[in-house]
Amino acid sequence: MDLKSRLNDPTLFKTDSYIKGEWVGAQTRFQVINPANMAPLAEVADIEAEGAHKAVKAAHQAFQSWKKVSPFEREVLIQRWHDLILENKDDLATLLTSEMGKPFEEAKGEIDYGAGFVTWSAQEAKRLYGETIPVQRAGTRGWTIRQPVGVVGCITPWNFPAAMITRKCAPALAAGCTIVIKPAEDTPLTALALAELADRAGFPPGVFNMITGEAKEIGPVLTGSDDVAMIGFTGSTEVGKLLMEQAAKGVKRVALELGGNAPFIIMDDADLDKAVAGVIHSKFRAGGQTCVCANRIIVQEGVADAFLAKLKPAIEAVKVGDGFDRDVKIGPVIHLEALERIEDLVRDAQDHGGTVLSGGHSLRARLGGAFFEPTLIEGASSASKIWNSEIFGPVASVYRAKDEADILAMANNTPYGLAAYVYTRDIGRVYRLSEGLDYGMVAVNAPSVGSPATPFGGVKQSGIGREGGKWGVEEFTNLKFVLLGDVE
Repeated sequence: MDLKSRLNDPTLFKTDSYIKGEWVGAQTRFQVINPANMAPLAEVADIEAEGAHKAVKAAHQAFQSWKKVSPFEREVLIQRWHDLILENKDDLATLLTSEMGKPFEEAKGEIDYGAGFVTWSAQEAKRLYGETIPVQRAGTRGWTIRQPVGVVGCITPWNFPAAMITRKCAPALAAGCTIVIKPAEDTPLTALALAELADRAGFPPGVFNMITGEAKEIGPVLTGSDDVAMIGFTGSTEVGKLLMEQAAKGVKRVALELGGNAPFIIMDDADLDKAVAGVIHSKFRAGGQTCVCANRIIVQEGVADAFLAKLKPAIEAVKVGDGFDRDVKIGPVIHLEALERIEDLVRDAQDHGGTVLSGGHSLRARLGGAFFEPTLIEGASSASKIWNSEIFGPVASVYRAKDEADILAMANNTPYGLAAYVYTRDIGRVYRLSEGLDYGMVAVNAPSVGSPATPFGGVKQSGIGREGGKWGVEEFTNLKFVLLGDVE
């Protein structure tokens, strides 16, 4: 029986946590639900706090030897994990679409994207360079070295159940850290499959641990244990603040990729066709459930009517349905609570002066799952929820602005600062806007910002630290200075 058929079988299969190279079950289990049809997919072990402590202990013990492993040996193991991920791409994508809902081709794209961080990190393992530093006193020498921080607790979200794991775990492993991963309860199956592939890759027992269960039980163990040196988290700003507060008691390092409120700016000299295509990609990828997707589309008023005339039919042409159906571009949102939240955002936008130009309704009655139709809203005030919070759904919210100063004021009017997008053909505007936007990443005439080679992260309440490139590996190291005196 193939994997997709097994997932559609009404007989649930059980999946356990992975600790110290073994699969560990639990008496308590929780269900994973397919958001496209609300059918149960699997029962997964809830290991609770006791299991989390075991995983931390295993990782701490394994760290004592893993940190001494040659970076060239670490590279080989991490690269082997990468190769296995790509060899099993279709099965991983099947799990991902089944539990998260994104279209199958998009899910395969996420597997490729996530694997890219694995191979990049494998190569960076042997490039954690130090420096020789001139010191003031004659006859002395100084230099720096980078060493792994220790055990890293990785807490990952449901919207990218593969890539958010590889983006944290691969650089941590490359730096010489051991890891304890806690995936989201909504999407643990892809994560556990990655753990199976890590086991096949041959990581020593305790280096790679994957634990499943409720965040309220596992989170405090990771933030409170003296054996955990660092917390890596992707998720909401609210939860990130809580984890940061808990980690502060042990003065743990944190790397936090938190909420966003991305402006998508279209200037009056922009190529409108490319801007529309960019909005469709940025806004509706993963059903709008990404931290970097277009959240507020700000259009210079001189081209606003022409832009909306092109955007409206483009949105209406986007097909919604089960991610395994042909030509579907938007799958379900993650669960019914998310569906209700999106409905509330649309109602609130209308209450604050917004006009629904297209869509605006749940498709649950027609399609059976947590579906919402692609929606276009214009003109909600800055007091609306849709202006001030992440939409996390297939709703495009458009606003008009006068000039550059007006646009910058609108774009920066948020406590968040993750990603921003600008469409213009004026190089002067490129410099002025990209430097004036208070965001960690700015994409110009491009609808996406992430890659394994580049730094990913935000400012203000959108997070601390960077993932990707050499910076992503360095996050998991301590910089040590050595002074040697009287060498002459």
